[in-house]
Amino acid sequence: MTATGTRPDAAPATDPGTRRVDLDISGMTCASCVARVEKKLRREGAAEAAVNLALERATVLVPADGPSDEQLVAAVEKGGYGARVRSAAAPGSALEDAVGATDGSELDRHEADQREALHRTLVSAALSVPIVLVSMVPPLQFPGWQWAALALATPVVLWCAWPFHRAAAINLRHGTTTMDTLVSLGVSAAYLWSLWALLFGGAGRIGMTMDFSLTPAMHGGHHEIYLESAAVVTTLILLGRWAQARAVHRSSAALRALLDLGAKEATVLELGPDGRTLERTVPVGELRTGDVFVVRPGEKIATDGVVVTGSSAVDRSMLTGESVPEEVSAGDEVAGATVNAHGRLEVRATRVGADTQLAHIARLVEHAQTSKAPVQHLVDRISGIFVPVVIALSLLTLAGWLLTGHGAEQAFTAAVAVLIIACPCALGLATPTAIMVGTGRGAELGVLIRSAEALEASRAIRTIVLDKTGTLTTGAMTLRDVAVAPGADRAEILALAAAVERGSEHPIARAVVGAAESEADAAALLQTLTAEGTAARAGSGVSATVATPGRAAREVTVRRIEADDVLDDAVAAAAARSGDEGATVSAVVVDGAVLGVLALGDAIRPESAGALAALRRLGIRPVLATGDAAPAAWHVARALGIDEVHAGVSPEDKLRLVEALQAEGAGGVAMAGDGINDTAALAAADLGIAMGTGTDAAMASGDMVVSDGSIATIPTAIRLARATLRTIRWNLFWAFIYNVVAIPLAMAGWLGPLIAGAAMAFSSVFVVTNSLRLRRFR
Repeated sequence: MTATGTRPDAAPATDPGTRRVDLDISGMTCASCVARVEKKLRREGAAEAAVNLALERATVLVPADGPSDEQLVAAVEKGGYGARVRSAAAPGSALEDAVGATDGSELDRHEADQREALHRTLVSAALSVPIVLVSMVPPLQFPGWQWAALALATPVVLWCAWPFHRAAAINLRHGTTTMDTLVSLGVSAAYLWSLWALLFGGAGRIGMTMDFSLTPAMHGGHHEIYLESAAVVTTLILLGRWAQARAVHRSSAALRALLDLGAKEATVLELGPDGRTLERTVPVGELRTGDVFVVRPGEKIATDGVVVTGSSAVDRSMLTGESVPEEVSAGDEVAGATVNAHGRLEVRATRVGADTQLAHIARLVEHAQTSKAPVQHLVDRISGIFVPVVIALSLLTLAGWLLTGHGAEQAFTAAVAVLIIACPCALGLATPTAIMVGTGRGAELGVLIRSAEALEASRAIRTIVLDKTGTLTTGAMTLRDVAVAPGADRAEILALAAAVERGSEHPIARAVVGAAESEADAAALLQTLTAEGTAARAGSGVSATVATPGRAAREVTVRRIEADDVLDDAVAAAAARSGDEGATVSAVVVDGAVLGVLALGDAIRPESAGALAALRRLGIRPVLATGDAAPAAWHVARALGIDEVHAGVSPEDKLRLVEALQAEGAGGVAMAGDGINDTAALAAADLGIAMGTGTDAAMASGDMVVSDGSIATIPTAIRLARATLRTIRWNLFWAFIYNVVAIPLAMAGWLGPLIAGAAMAFSSVFVVTNSLRLRRFR
């Protein structure tokens, strides 16, 4: 086994000869947009450019003599996208400015985009259903039905499909094509041909019904309309865009959750005009280095600082992930957003705003998310070739039919059929339908899968980094063992300790009292005991005078074992053994004599051993990384058969460990954790698995969330992700095969636009049916 030391707290570094520029990018719709933006930035002189589609953000490293911020923005805008520089945080600014990630305008924009996408999708779906019914079911074709279909289809094509038309126009202006180009062309061609047929081709005649000939191009097709194709294409693609808008809106959830952890106000001590010390409540953003502020029991510490007066226990679990509070007194450092368990503290601020530990963790999360390259989905990877090829084939079909002596109507019908048959409904459905079914089944099994990125990452995972507390263990202090001196009674010693600790909110106190109340003999005795004069002193434990009916009161103290304590050999051996296993050992001192020791610690989850065995069967090697001390980490590792251990690690250490394992090239790296200290590593891992019983920030950083918090669900989550990915790949394969076979038939005139629309619908039904098989996953 190996253990790592604690590295100094530092932000992600860059080359001293470069500067980092963060840009917000708007207008991107697919991976080809990402590649285009990166290419534009590199051509402008950027040393490195990484664009994140989900976050709509670019991280650019610029040489010292490289382009200015304005030149970078201009380069992106020349490519047809919007850009703005994210403002840098000033010293002493609020945490929101420190991470620069969640300003109100950006959140409002994401919410507005999501609302607009949903609105367009709902309107398109509501109008498309009657169009499809009346167009595809002849008995429903009442006199004038085609004009009613036109009235319904017009807002779908002109307003609902407007984002595709706008993107296609921007791409055309810059000489590029994307899937938006193909969608816009297919929808527009189907609608314009239908409009021409209604006005000039005889399709507008009252009483007309559709002709379902297999070879409509052979007889002109002038009376056929294809409004249902235009409407269905628009609705299905909009559904995918709405899902993407939701993903973008959730992308900053981890940072928002981190911001919510911080205190909003601070009580500052000031010297009044009369020389008396006054308390004044101010927003935390107004705190400055050197200010002294008050922290009462139960309050969050406003910012990083040093204790001036007072003593207490501080719950640092949001930073370390460990359940045991840290005792602090004058001269000790404390971190912002941690919780003061008991006792009044006066703290002098040493770091504020962007310099705090919480702000640093937020920057680590932001950096890890931004530098995480988006998955290059198969559809997006080939769109740069597929779209212009389809357009060229459509034009070739038009020219071929004209040059071989056929009429313009026949030629145009075949050309439109090529566009419609190639329109990416099945391709667009291949991923979202499998994800919807897979994630729905996952929810039933206690797994939340956030995106296709998680699915693709699951296939390559060969190592999983596991947090200890709350992941492999319960995360709560429990009584492991009670050892008593000869002649002492176990139940009595436990009851005396519980009587002293009763009323305290300290986790150790709650564990002792809970253990006593759960044991019949100790619980019965505890009801008869009365503790008076209870006093808690930092580093000295808790003392009280305990009265027992029928005997003299006794002085009882629960504290750490001291070097000069006289211990029975058996008690000393038990204490040493528990200490080696990472337990917290407390002595129960009665009238000056140590009559027993209590060993408390975090219990291993019963399901952990089976879960690790299942992960190994999947070809995944477990690695333990914890902020806890080495003895506790090694105790858990030995019990579970884990060979590699990293103990006493900071949040940055966990991030660096994930990055180091990724650099080894031995396969993908997953990270499973539940605490704030895990968020950066969760975001940086190829697959971040957050435990649902953990913090909101950790859950927001994960690619998957195990909602029941059980590690036994992690192997199930990975198997489900891999099964969903296989389904997506099969969906894409058959969708492409369908295009390869169908496009030549459409070019030959064997598939007119109407039959092409039906065939396109069939391919979509096949993709959906294949995806529904995931509902049977076990």
